[in-house]
Amino acid sequence: MAWPALIARELVGAAAAWKSGNDGKARVCARRAVALADEAWLAQQASPSWSGDAMAHLRRIQQDVSFPLSVRQAAERLTTAVTQKHTAPFTADPVGDANAIIEHLIGGEDARTVARL
Repeated sequence: MAWPALIARELVGAAAAWKSGNDGKARVCARRAVALADEAWLAQQASPSWSGDAMAHLRRIQQDVSFPLSVRQAAERLTTAVTQKHTAPFTADPVGDANAIIEHLIGGEDARTVARL
């Protein structure tokens, strides 16, 4: 399955989980969608190969000062553990945060393709 379809599948899962009140699953699916988009983005860069789990991808994005602050903040919110939601930045919209990061990473026509799937 191509990466746009994989990303879209995770986003659909995140949205469905969020709508049904399963916040934990929504956050997991949103994180995986971002990780897939980051892998696609990294594959297009002239940088050495890099890999990690979804949380490692989010931390990498969060620490990359070349990304806009809003994107880094969205990554930070998605990495915050539920147990820290009252003391650290926490997302009230994991799907929206994931979409903001994905739009930045893959942008343009590729992001529109994911949104249509």
